[in-house]
Amino acid sequence: MTVAVAEAEIEALVRRFYARARADARLGPIFDGAVEDWEEHFGRLTAFWSSVMLGSGRYKGNPFGAHVRLPILPGDFPIWLGLWRQTTAEVFAPEVARAFDEKAERIAASLSQGLFFRPETVG
Repeated sequence: MTVAVAEAEIEALVRRFYARARADARLGPIFDGAVEDWEEHFGRLTAFWSSVMLGSGRYKGNPFGAHVRLPILPGDFPIWLGLWRQTTAEVFAPEVARAFDEKAERIAASLSQGLFFRPETVG
């Protein structure tokens, strides 16, 4: 689903969200330990969300590969999503925020399953 937003609005979302995430007691140290160049990171994540929400194809990367080496715990995803929802509600109209939130929830579920699901422990 594509939405009617401008790249500048996506960049504003990304910057505002990461300001909030970096201030979070749990997520902040993870991001600060992983990101060396915040301007480059903002550009990469703006391209990612542009690709996800606008179908721009600007993002060239591997989201799973970028996260697999980080000290992420399963409980970090609800924190991330809470901060994300708070930020989308500030930046976008409700229907656009909802579209971004739904995509973020699917992405978080996919990353969480990829990082933490171990079939050998089921059953």
